[in-house]
This record gives sequence, structure tokens and C-alpha cells, in this order.
Amino acid sequence: MNIVILAAGQGKRMHSNLPKVLHPVAGKALAQHVIDTARSLAPEKMVVVYGHGGEVVRSTLNSADILWAKQEPQLGTGHAVAQALPEISAMGQTLVLYGDVPLTKASTLKRLLQAGKDGLSILTVNLLNPAGYGRIVRDAAGQVQRIVEEKDATPEEKLICEVNTGIMVIPSSHLADWLGRLSNKNAQGEYYLTDVVALAVAEGVPIHTAQPDGEWEVLGVNSKVQLAELERVHQRNLADAMLVGGVRLADPNRIDVRGELGYGRDVFIDVGCVFEGKVELGDAVEVGPYCVLKNVKVGAGTRIAAFCHFEDAVIGPDGVLGPYARLRPGTELGPEVHIGNFVEVKKSKIGAQSKANHLAYIGDAEIGQRVNVGAGTITCNYDGANKHLTIIEDDVFIGSDTQLVAPVRVGRGATLGAGTTLTKDAPPDALTVSRAKQISLTGWVRPQKIMSS
Repeated sequence: MNIVILAAGQGKRMHSNLPKVLHPVAGKALAQHVIDTARSLAPEKMVVVYGHGGEVVRSTLNSADILWAKQEPQLGTGHAVAQALPEISAMGQTLVLYGDVPLTKASTLKRLLQAGKDGLSILTVNLLNPAGYGRIVRDAAGQVQRIVEEKDATPEEKLICEVNTGIMVIPSSHLADWLGRLSNKNAQGEYYLTDVVALAVAEGVPIHTAQPDGEWEVLGVNSKVQLAELERVHQRNLADAMLVGGVRLADPNRIDVRGELGYGRDVFIDVGCVFEGKVELGDAVEVGPYCVLKNVKVGAGTRIAAFCHFEDAVIGPDGVLGPYARLRPGTELGPEVHIGNFVEVKKSKIGAQSKANHLAYIGDAEIGQRVNVGAGTITCNYDGANKHLTIIEDDVFIGSDTQLVAPVRVGRGATLGAGTTLTKDAPPDALTVSRAKQISLTGWVRPQKIMSS
């Protein structure tokens, strides 16, 4: 089997410098959705026909299993497929897909391929409002005779509700001959791929049709409005699948999955959350409203409060995080760790039952178990040129407003008094304090506000 993906269109109505097929749905380019689905069908040859956007399209979508064919100028869909002929096999079937129709399911395409085993097959759909689409013209016996484009259709043909999606399976042995016989004598002045249907009928090649499970599978994108509509359709489909899988969503219309989201049992996700890359949520995880998780693994029973932002982090079970917590790349949290409001953690390991509940920065650190990090604590990990490591051993208590100037180690069971600036290692099981002598000045007068005249 050959698969040809047409991705040469300019997309003028997108009003964008970005080629149309590279605009994202669920964080992935339109054409990448199509390529991934095509790849799941295990074709012998997969050819992407590109034009507008040129090397940007190639460099963005390039993969070892993709062959490329350039269409320049763009003279219609039949002309586009013809550009792929040198790259594809003349045996078997050729499936034609479109780079701006991203949501067609593999199961639908498999039905279409099966239907076309002994001839040509067309993916059609019945629309209440078929305006703008090519109509499927059948004879009195219900056999497909041809496809007529909207601009070439008669008033009677425009009343037909069964339309062509553009997706079809063509016998590869006929493809070169039929494409070579196409004419551009039509309202658009283009070479329509759909005209091969009439050629197949004339030669007695059987014509079959198949339909998708949902109309949304064949929706294409020609404008930012349609892109936004398709995004919501796709996100609602993902949300419905999550609900069926047991996830409780506060509002299935207010969630965005831009990658892969795995989940266990009894997961709850509040409104406005965004999941990017690969995210895994363990059993009974709760995610509060307006959180962003990118490439994050969350252990069972962890509760994430509102407005947290996590990226490239591993979170252990039964943690309590947020609100307004930030985990940056390289963060690893053990079981029952608490990371509170306005705490930022970067490239650090924090052991079981340790807590940093308020207004702290922990970077390039290794923190043991049962450590308490006081409010306002900072690991001073950067000297202006290099990053340095802070090590805090088990059962340490760090008072508020402490600065740990790396590289430095705090021994097991140590206590650092509030306001300490630690520049040398602190011994275990001891209180370390670094403060100026406290004094009180009598007769001191607090400055008064100067009233403007």
C-alpha cells in the first residue's frame, strides 16, 4: 500500500506566515496528526506532497519513513498526486489523505481500504448542509457514477447531501494512466483527483464507498475559525474518552490535552488545566484548576492545588503541592512531600515527608527525608558563572529567611536559625546561626510621610 498525503496548499484564509498544515491542533501540527495515523496503517511507501512553506514543512515534519514530492505550481489535487508517482509502487492500493484533515481515525481508513480491495473506494459523508463540497452522483441503482464539484454542479446536483471528503483509495496500477488523462476544463481550471471516478466507471472498475463514524473525522481547516472549532471538537473527544475511562472532570469542555495523558483510577481534574508532552497521573490524583503539567509523572494520591506549573518533573505518591507552586526540569519529589505556595524547585531531589511550604527557591539541591524548609529560604546555587550543589541531610530544620550559599552541606539533624546566611558546612545535630548582634536604638524616630502641597 502507498499513502500520499497532500500538504501543498497555501492556506490564504489562515492569514499567517506559518504554512497551513503546520498549524497546531492539540499541540501537534495538522499534518503530523495525519502522518501519525498513516504510519499506524504500516504503508510500504508514504509520500508527503508539499509546496507552500517548502523547506519549513519538510524540516518540521521530516522522518526517515517519509518520502517527499514537491508540487510547484499548485494545479489541483490530481496534479498533486501526480507529483508523487515517481516515489510510489505501481502495485496494490494508493490511499490519498490531506494534511489539513487531521482527525480521521485509523479504523475508518481501514474500512475504506477493505472496501476498495477490488477497485476504487471513496470516503463519503452525508451533510445537512453540503454547500462547498463535491457531490456524489449515483445512478438509479445506487452505483457511484462520478463526483461533481460545487462550482460545476447543476441546481439538481447541489441538492445531493452525500459529499466527497477527498479521501479515497485508488488501484495503483491505474493511477498513472488516469492522472495522465485528467482535464482542467472546469470552473477552477484545475486537475481534479475526483475525475478519476468517472474514468474508473468507464473502464468498469468497481466503485465503493465507506463513511466515518463521525462527521468530525473529515473536517478540514481553511481558517483560524475552523482551526479553533476543530480544536474544541478534538478536546471534547479526548475528554469523553477520559470520562469513559473513569476520570472525573469538573467540566469536560474546559480541558486541553496537548500530548499523551495517562491516568489511573479515581483521578479528578478541575477546570482550565493544560497537559503537554507526556503526563502520567496515578490513582486518586487530584489536579486543581488552571494547572499546567508538561512531561510530568505524578504518584498516586497526590493533590495539586490551583495555578501550579510543572515541567519535566517526577512527583512521588501522596504529595501536597500548591497553590502557585512551580517545578522546573529535573525535579524529583519523594513520597508525602509538601511544596507550598510560591515555592520554586529546579533540578533537585527532595526526600520523603520533607516540606517547603512558603516562598522558597530550591535549585541544584539534594534534600533528605523529613526536612523542613522555612519560608523565604533560598539555595544560592549560581555564582555568576557556574551552578553548585546544596546538600541537606535527613531531619534538618531550616529557619525562615535562610540563604544557603552553595556548595554547602547541612548535616543530619541540624537546625539553622532564622535569617542565617550559610557559607560553610553546618554540623549535624547542632544549631547554626549566622546573624549580626541585635541592638535597639532609643530616641529613633520613624520617617514621616511628606504631604504634598
